[in-house]
Amino acid sequence: MNAAGGRSAAQCLVRQLEIHGVDHVFCVPGESYLAVLDALVDSPIRVTVCRAEGGAAMMAEAHGKLTGRPAACFVTRGPGATNAMPGLHIAQHDSTPMLVFVGQVEREVRDRGAFQELDYRAVFGSIAKWVAEIDDGERIPELVSRAVHAAMSGRPGPVLISLPEDMLRDSVDATDAVRASVVEAHPGVVQIARLQHLLGEAKRPMIILGGSRWSQAAVDQVAMFAARWDVPVAVSFRRQMLFPASHDCFVGDLGFGANPKLVERVKGADLLILIGARMAEVPSQGYGMMAIPEPEQRIVHVHPDPSELGKVYRPTLAINAAPEEFAAALGGIGLAPSPSRTDSRDAGRADFLAWNDPLPISGPGDFQPAQMVAWLRERLPQDAILCNGAGNYAIWLHRFHRFERFGTQLAPTSGSMGYGVPAAVAAKRIFPERAVVAFAGDGCFLMNGQEFATAVQYGLAIIVILIDNGMYGTIRMHQEREFPGRPIATGLTNPDFAAYARAFGGHGETVTQTCEFAAAFERASASGKPAIIHCLLDPDAISPTTTLAAVRQAALDAGR
Repeated sequence: MNAAGGRSAAQCLVRQLEIHGVDHVFCVPGESYLAVLDALVDSPIRVTVCRAEGGAAMMAEAHGKLTGRPAACFVTRGPGATNAMPGLHIAQHDSTPMLVFVGQVEREVRDRGAFQELDYRAVFGSIAKWVAEIDDGERIPELVSRAVHAAMSGRPGPVLISLPEDMLRDSVDATDAVRASVVEAHPGVVQIARLQHLLGEAKRPMIILGGSRWSQAAVDQVAMFAARWDVPVAVSFRRQMLFPASHDCFVGDLGFGANPKLVERVKGADLLILIGARMAEVPSQGYGMMAIPEPEQRIVHVHPDPSELGKVYRPTLAINAAPEEFAAALGGIGLAPSPSRTDSRDAGRADFLAWNDPLPISGPGDFQPAQMVAWLRERLPQDAILCNGAGNYAIWLHRFHRFERFGTQLAPTSGSMGYGVPAAVAAKRIFPERAVVAFAGDGCFLMNGQEFATAVQYGLAIIVILIDNGMYGTIRMHQEREFPGRPIATGLTNPDFAAYARAFGGHGETVTQTCEFAAAFERASASGKPAIIHCLLDPDAISPTTTLAAVRQAALDAGR
């Protein structure tokens, strides 16, 4: 309802979201922002009601990853906000634009420890790019505009805005803001000339792609550049959608369980061109591939946030530009043919193809995840969106699937469990015409498995491939490595996940052998319902390259 004398602050807020292109709200309703919910009734913004704030925040983060523009997550005060914390942490680590609006106690009772009161600046200040509280409804256009700019600019990330409940009911006359647009930095002519010179001198160059602020056009431009000058290309952890795996220049990804030959190739490169990548702990293999702060390799570091340039590694050439702007400038670089670059590319490609071949991989038990992923990569369309959370099960997906297009991968570089299902729900909500498949371990799934109910509510026919080995497998692996033969607190007793799916109104399948998977997947697809395929994995099959028994024995042999 309109406040007396004009529109309410809540209506003004929703109007600003419309102006800035926010087309989706993911939320768990709360009494602290009832006025906003009422304003959304008359808005074209689509609303997805979720079952927990963590799931809502992860859905909003997935939206930002796929579209490059922020969705809005609305949660209630206190416990609602703290429940959303994992989603903000993912957005911060993954450089994803995201807006989080949190209800707050009324202004007149602040600082008394009122019901569900929380100091949001203190709690979220180290995670969000910016935290603000709107005390005066007249400032809503100003502060929402700043929030959207902050979320999208430089290195993108989450912004949190606190909304006192009584403020949302105030009458306001504020003038609407204009749509936010990011001010871009472009590589200079001198920088491109310097890059061309460095490339001309290099015999073993390599490009590593990562971060955000990408588009399909930018991916295509980098691919054309790499092909033209025979430069091998790797991708950072969980950024495989940034380069087509079928391309002759693609040499693999730098995640957990990376190809040892690829790691050595990075160490032996004489020029590394990092585009968008920060080369944090996982892709750098524990900060072991380049010396800090002075790497042995020459480094060209391209990043949209100047504060990231030289932060860890001192580059030979630093270029403050987003991947899209830098990729567009690559067409102006001309190089003479180089047999050494061609040889380096071909050797790296051969190593990748051998590593990516699932046929030699056979682990304990009747269900072989490598063969399952190999079947999926032949069956799924190239625009299918694949989602996963954290756990050793994801190693099979990342090693054996071949991502071909931008906007097809949703996976947290933060290593957050429980991400795959809400990410899949968001992806299907945004792109209902595309196939969406979520991968989850048994531990990972039940951290946000309740969002399967959200998929059923909105008729979102996602398919969840649930790998069940009856334990927190990654932690068990670490236990056996550090304290062999002394497992504790990692065993799990699980439900029948196929029955779980049916109980929610979805489709359920159980797979105990590899040969059963294809038919189960086809039935799940044909059902037209959200589906879970419950795949039972031998507990000893801890990764494509080793077993728990082997990890334990190696630790015992080492005298641990």
